[in-house]
Amino acid sequence: MTESMTVKTLEVRKDKWSETRVVEAPLPVDLGENEVLIRIDKFALTANNISYAGAGDLLGYWGFFPAEKGWGRIPAMGWGDVIASAHPNVQVGERVWGFFPFSTHLKIVAGKDKADQFQDVSAHRAEYAPVYARFDRASANPIYDIAREDQDSLLRGLFMTSWLVEDFMHMNASFGADTCVITSASSKTSIALAHCVKKRGEMTAVGLTSPGNVAFCESLGYYDRVLTYDAVSTLDASQPAVIVDMAGSAAVLSDVHHHYGDNMKHSCQIGATHYEEMGAVDNLPGAIPEFFFAPSHIQTRSADLGASQLMMNMGMDYVEFRAASDRWLTLDHSCGEEAVEHTYQTVLAGKSEAKSGQIVSMWPAE
Repeated sequence: MTESMTVKTLEVRKDKWSETRVVEAPLPVDLGENEVLIRIDKFALTANNISYAGAGDLLGYWGFFPAEKGWGRIPAMGWGDVIASAHPNVQVGERVWGFFPFSTHLKIVAGKDKADQFQDVSAHRAEYAPVYARFDRASANPIYDIAREDQDSLLRGLFMTSWLVEDFMHMNASFGADTCVITSASSKTSIALAHCVKKRGEMTAVGLTSPGNVAFCESLGYYDRVLTYDAVSTLDASQPAVIVDMAGSAAVLSDVHHHYGDNMKHSCQIGATHYEEMGAVDNLPGAIPEFFFAPSHIQTRSADLGASQLMMNMGMDYVEFRAASDRWLTLDHSCGEEAVEHTYQTVLAGKSEAKSGQIVSMWPAE
């Protein structure tokens, strides 16, 4: 009889994200060829995760960790430890960073291993970009710092997205724009983008946010101007602009597009922090809104610079941003399945403080 352990996973209804359940299932301990069992230690829970649900069908996020029909497992960035391995180059005890479900364990088929990483090459992962199936080895990561693990869970993945968006704009001469309008300005992905825009210095960064987050966004020092959503009309529509939409609100996107008209030169959709306001964004004046798919730009820039140089450039900028986050980021920890569910509902409802970074674990507090 095959030995097994119990794995617990928090799932959400695909058509109603506020409805959740914890599924318990046996997980065989016996490993097949190249299988690796990872104990998921902790992961970040941010508005970014809500965006993954929003783009779950369009960009394939629901397929990373398959679930029963009608239910989904939202991916999250975090840390885990290899507790069993049938792969010759993956050792028990290795600490890894990557995408995990809201779960206690994850079994993968390891492959494409290198000194600094390996990938999940399970059949169901084949159709997705390799970056989403990658697990980075802490022992080989030049910027790994055990004291910065929580910040890496919260910031590293979203910083990569924001860095690539800004780099994409730069490679396209900012589409001729002078202004980069960033919605959901208090979200961590938006903050990272504003940091990158300011560092490059080619465009001014305008943040749009709710009234309660204006002071926080201004205190960051990354935005040249911070406005509430109802103040879009005060922007100079005679100047060309681009928008990077982290909010996902059809009404906000429409307002900005109609304000700028043909001077909206590029419309980049990333997130869905205002998921309840999502809707059709067809027939807007100016540039046609399009989703930014980070892996595509990684491929393009890797061909230009070489993959190692690209990652080095991104890594150096990330280390600077990570250190600067000490000024504004507060780390909050929650343990146990009930705490994870509560934190998820808080983030989903938009009630998590902008300065707060939620680190959660399905394991009860020790």
